[in-house]
Amino acid sequence: MKFGQVPNPEEIDFTIPPDHVDTKRVLAKSKAMDLKVYVGCAKWNSKDLKGFYPKGVKDELAYYASQFNCVELNATFYKRYWEKQYTAWREGVPAEFRYFPKFTQSITHFSRLKDVEAKVEEFMENVVFLREKLGGLFLQMHNNFGAKDFDRVQRFVDNWTYDVPLAMEFRKEEWYGDPEISAQLYHLLESNGITNILVDTAGRRDLMHMRLTTPRAFIRWVGANDPESDRARLDEWVDRIVDWKKQGLEELDFFVHQNIEKESPLLSAYFIEKLNKKIGSDLTPPKTLE
Repeated sequence: MKFGQVPNPEEIDFTIPPDHVDTKRVLAKSKAMDLKVYVGCAKWNSKDLKGFYPKGVKDELAYYASQFNCVELNATFYKRYWEKQYTAWREGVPAEFRYFPKFTQSITHFSRLKDVEAKVEEFMENVVFLREKLGGLFLQMHNNFGAKDFDRVQRFVDNWTYDVPLAMEFRKEEWYGDPEISAQLYHLLESNGITNILVDTAGRRDLMHMRLTTPRAFIRWVGANDPESDRARLDEWVDRIVDWKKQGLEELDFFVHQNIEKESPLLSAYFIEKLNKKIGSDLTPPKTLE
């Protein structure tokens, strides 16, 4: 993911900000006994994950799913898929594997949430064929989608009747930079059980709002292709997750992106090993060839 890419990442302060004052309150409502942990990449194709697949692997999805327990399914953003494809994806992975599909751009970027009820229904009629492998859905709005269209977000949320976890990401600066607007957004998401996505990327530190609206953390982490810096950032995330777990975090959905995607499995393995040590999770770190 190139979003937030900067020419000189070494000049960026990547320190994770303190939690929003209401995050502790949201986590305190949780009655979770155990933390569900999902860590994966944004995609599984060998063109992006160079150096990950052993020579001769023909079924890339099957191999990927033997190494990770989830994937951020960005393919659904660019293209419409039907029951047959979702069924094949469901049947091609182990029982514990989860998909997190992204809403199609037709809904978020072309129609910009205006009069999208029919499109949402069509999308959902097919994506549900992932069945028990559907971990949740996420919606990412265009960078220029602003609060002047808050009524569209309100209508979308009001019409959301599906029993599927939903997370939302907004990118225009005013969503998190204007206290009045952000308070309105947080209230809408929290009162409807919708997760407020965190994006950790170099050029947009404002998206590290640290305001959880559910006891579920959906984090899209973008590396800077600097191994030392990236590992230090992941170390800090592990510490924050340890703290959230103590407060009641129920689920962690953590997706590793890189400007050079072949680094993603390497960093995912590092992150998983650190998490296992700190919170007692038992994820198997993916094998890497480089």
